[in-house]
Amino acid sequence: MIRQILACLVILLVAAIGWLFLVPGAPETLAKAGIILPFGPGVQETAAAGRPAGGPGARPGGGGGPGARQVNVVTSAVKSATINAGLAAIGEGSAARSVTVVATSGGELAEVAVRPGQQVKSGDIIARFTAETEQIDYDRARLAADDAQAALARTEGMANSNLVAATALTAAQLAAANADLALRNAELALARRTITSPIDGTVGLLRVTPGNYVAAQTAITTVDDTSSILIDFWVPESYAAQLSPGMPVTVSALALPGRDFSGDISAMDSRIDPASRTLQVQAEIPNPDNALRAGMSFSVSLAFPGETYPAVNPLAILWSAEGSYVWQYEDGTAKRVMAEIVQRNSDGVLVRADLLPGDAIITEGILQLSDGMAVTLLDGPDGSDEGAPAQSASR
Repeated sequence: MIRQILACLVILLVAAIGWLFLVPGAPETLAKAGIILPFGPGVQETAAAGRPAGGPGARPGGGGGPGARQVNVVTSAVKSATINAGLAAIGEGSAARSVTVVATSGGELAEVAVRPGQQVKSGDIIARFTAETEQIDYDRARLAADDAQAALARTEGMANSNLVAATALTAAQLAAANADLALRNAELALARRTITSPIDGTVGLLRVTPGNYVAAQTAITTVDDTSSILIDFWVPESYAAQLSPGMPVTVSALALPGRDFSGDISAMDSRIDPASRTLQVQAEIPNPDNALRAGMSFSVSLAFPGETYPAVNPLAILWSAEGSYVWQYEDGTAKRVMAEIVQRNSDGVLVRADLLPGDAIITEGILQLSDGMAVTLLDGPDGSDEGAPAQSASR
């Protein structure tokens, strides 16, 4: 037990001597604590630093007297940086309205009245089927309806003269109504032999040719309304609270380099995707010259107010048990300022600290400093200019 205690004491003594001779500023640290050693490096400077500034009766410490050791430092100015001020995303475009035109009934295709790429209006004829049977049925139903109306008129005239019973009038009215329904049904069947465009837009590729038999629900072509383009893109959930319909966006098509297009957010999903933690957003971009096509890929940019933080030189950041901190040069002394790191960029570190743009931060000589220690400025600002330019860092 005695040997172990002696060994521990020897180790502690060696560590203390190593700290005294190898760590810069160790004698000064002891001097500030009131411990003056008669040996070791910098004895004279340490004694001068440990003597009271006001004479034998003054309180020890301070380290700022004329005999105190001076440390040479280099500083750089604090800048102001803004993050989260913009967002870039990749989206895919689609037509504002898109319709697949299908055959509502089967039959032989007699005519296609449009060509791919043609502009059509709502109600324009796309294609026609052969309709001889439907035309005959329609003509027959019209004759039956005309005959039923004539019989009803005769019955009403006789009913006014009390020549027929009321039941005969009711029967004639029912027959006329049924004949009218049959006529409407035949008219609908005949109309379905003609396929029309349901919207204004551009005709796509034709899937059928005249002379083929086309079954019901067969796709004939597509019609896309590209007067505006809808772009679907996804943003991180952290931006969800800052988005709203009508917010302006700027997009550029990868197929049209050098051109930017403006629009706004038209719709947003009501929930965050749990797998990707993103929100689907849709933007509408006017397309008056028809330069944009459905299916194009786009780069989408949005602007936000952002968050502004002090930005310091990465060389100024130090760590302690309390966290990260920097040394601020203030009136010829070093002042320790706690600085929580927010984001690291290539040209600076954004911190949450009690710093203003233009403050001088020590970047060289920082390992020999203590709080309140007098220093000599070799190069860099002294903190008197607070007009340092701001920089922006967006994601």
